[in-house]
Amino acid sequence: MTLLLGDIVPDFTADTTTGPISFHDWIGDDWAFFFSHPADFTPVCTTEMGRTAQLAEDFAKRGVKPIGLSTDTIEEHFKWIDDVNDTQNTTLRFPIVADPDCEIAKLYEMLHPGESETAAVRSVFIIDPDKKLRLSMTYPMSVGRNFDEILRVIDALQTSDANGVALPADWRPGDRAIIPPSVSNADATTKFPQGFEEIRPYLRTVDLNAEA
Repeated sequence: MTLLLGDIVPDFTADTTTGPISFHDWIGDDWAFFFSHPADFTPVCTTEMGRTAQLAEDFAKRGVKPIGLSTDTIEEHFKWIDDVNDTQNTTLRFPIVADPDCEIAKLYEMLHPGESETAAVRSVFIIDPDKKLRLSMTYPMSVGRNFDEILRVIDALQTSDANGVALPADWRPGDRAIIPPSVSNADATTKFPQGFEEIRPYLRTVDLNAEA
């Protein structure tokens, strides 16, 4: 299968370092940051696991649950967590899925033969409370993820959903948003009483933090 944006992500049951889960039930009413790793006890993965643990409060305040996956066993995961905590000066509490048979990696197309037949590439899936895929990114095995971008895009998705807006290049919370072309000026005036700037008929920006 090819997993596309807007699709409901595949459900699965699995053993994790925090106990067995059914993925959809585990997500519940939250967002999920589901990310895969080539293997335990590898250098780049260790830094990524540590960074995710360090950002626990940042994910929590956004209503996002991190969950990792590596094509190794639970026993290996537990040993690896000790290394992550020690080398990255953190305490890892989020679950790591055990996928020694690569069943989930295949289900989510995390195996790229050009990289490896048995190790998952660095996939990122941002999943909303409706279990829909909202963003996916795939990094090569040799390059670590940018966690500033992961948090930024979660903020952007949640801001877009809450306000019915689009976000421009390099948007950060507090920056001006874009009113979609599908919204007429009359409707925009009602929806955004604080006013908006029309740069072009198709490019209108609004300050979401301004008072009406």
